[in-house]
Amino acid sequence: MRGTEFLDLDHLSSKEDYARLLFGLLTPLKERYNSFCTGIDTDRVYAHYDASAADMEAFSRPLWGLVPLWAHQEEEKIFDDVSSEFARIYRRGLCEGTDPGSRGYWGDCSPFDQRFVEMAAISYGMLFAPQVVWDPLDEREKKNLADYLNHINEMELPVCNWILFAVLVNIALKKRGMPYRPDMLENYLNGFETFYLGEGWYCDGDSGQKDYYISFAIHFYSLVYSTVMAEEDEARCRLYKDRAMEFARQFVYWFDEDGDAIPFGRSLTYRFAQVSFFSACLMAGLNPFPLPFMKALITEHLRSWFGRDIFDSNGMLTIGYGYANLHMSERYNAQGSPYWAMKTFAFLMLPEDHPFYMCKAQMDRSIFTTDPLCPMKHADMLVYHYGNHTTAYTPGVYSPRGHGHIVEKYGKFAYDSKFGVSVSRSQYELCECAPDCMLAFLINGYIYVRRICEEREITGTSVISVWSPYPGIRVKTTVTPGADGHIRVHEIDSDMDCVALDSGFAIRRDDTVNVDMHIDDSENMSTVSNRFCECSVTGEVVEGQSDKVSGRSYTADPNTHLLYPKTMIPAVEYRIARGRSILKTVVKSDWYSI
Repeated sequence: MRGTEFLDLDHLSSKEDYARLLFGLLTPLKERYNSFCTGIDTDRVYAHYDASAADMEAFSRPLWGLVPLWAHQEEEKIFDDVSSEFARIYRRGLCEGTDPGSRGYWGDCSPFDQRFVEMAAISYGMLFAPQVVWDPLDEREKKNLADYLNHINEMELPVCNWILFAVLVNIALKKRGMPYRPDMLENYLNGFETFYLGEGWYCDGDSGQKDYYISFAIHFYSLVYSTVMAEEDEARCRLYKDRAMEFARQFVYWFDEDGDAIPFGRSLTYRFAQVSFFSACLMAGLNPFPLPFMKALITEHLRSWFGRDIFDSNGMLTIGYGYANLHMSERYNAQGSPYWAMKTFAFLMLPEDHPFYMCKAQMDRSIFTTDPLCPMKHADMLVYHYGNHTTAYTPGVYSPRGHGHIVEKYGKFAYDSKFGVSVSRSQYELCECAPDCMLAFLINGYIYVRRICEEREITGTSVISVWSPYPGIRVKTTVTPGADGHIRVHEIDSDMDCVALDSGFAIRRDDTVNVDMHIDDSENMSTVSNRFCECSVTGEVVEGQSDKVSGRSYTADPNTHLLYPKTMIPAVEYRIARGRSILKTVVKSDWYSI
């Protein structure tokens, strides 16, 4: 793959091994910091915020990886020369970026400012590595930095994980003896408590979303708080740790035995940040699972990602998921955004003789196989662990205030760690829409899918949702997973005759991977397979006047799938008559061990 020659993936066990991997990821940035060290000179990718905020983002996010290593820098001299060079860069950048008289100044803050997001990583440094990013600054530089961070207490924030950025800023200023807002700190902590749902799950504030932000933001920041505020706020810190332990028992089902994670929700361009929750647990002294398992999960997750085409020719992380792909991005993705993934290196805060580094990584399958099905009522999903792949079954619950492709990232019937998921290019042509794992209605030249879930229920065995794709059509869908796939039952009340297409998982096809496609008219079945996997979809009219059911497959447009640039999708087509119909679609999927 492009850009991975600088990564040593064969030897990952000791702290030195992981530190070498971290610097392999960050060294390509070293020569690209601008003359003020406040941003990274690279091809500009435009987000909704201004260029100065994008510079601050690109500057700050590598700190999520550097700070844990610096936390014990005085006593451990791992890659001292490289580490010192980055330390000089970051001290210079912090001084220039927060000095209103500097041409490298990051700019004034305003309500809902992206700069507040990036203050979290700087606060992380002030909390855990003050000897690198704080102590060497002179009094004027410290005041400039503290004053800049304090702007977060003066501006309105979104009611979501963002309020924890203000928590980190205030405890960082407090720990460094600088003015802060204890009233705001308490206010935000109390507000954060309203996000809690149960069983370790939070929602992401007033959006109601439950996705990776619960793991790599809300739990991550609350574990940072628990690590540094244990003496001042013992009860709250204990509560946060207890919730993290409870959350871990369900969240682990988002991963398969190869360390791959389910691509679900927004901000998937943060890639290997998916596993950073477990790194934060290690940082906070929590072991929700045996250390050999946690080491295997983190390590195999990293190895899997670095086997994908996620770097550009300079070795920098790209925007995308399985490959560079701006099409799937959100409006808040700029060139430095993917380096949120550096959060995964929080475990580098552990001393080099910690048992985590001493133990042998071992993926314990019994953690999943005790019960392969895990209902997550607070996350609005059922997750079925099939072994070398895992699938989340969802009712389609998400905020109507989306950031890009919100329907596809939250509203499909199934999301799988290996099969992945597609995002649409348009709602006009089937190949452009690529509605894998959706029931798509074809009406008047447009394609309509589940957009809003009106009612939902997560039982111990099924996911139930009620939705309307189009005026005059109402659908109740029950999805029931099983050992070889899942069954969808659609109860449809329609005021019109129409066509609906129920699709399975998209199957990779490209220059090196050929697909086989088979239609069985006698069984109303379509099957698409390659040498890695296969998916078959079979349709049946259980009740109603539908006069035709047929298997079909279609080729999706390139760059619609998150993992694979080119795919083919198996489906079954229903001719739906006016009135009431009950349709039964059986989706069988199999991923072969590679």
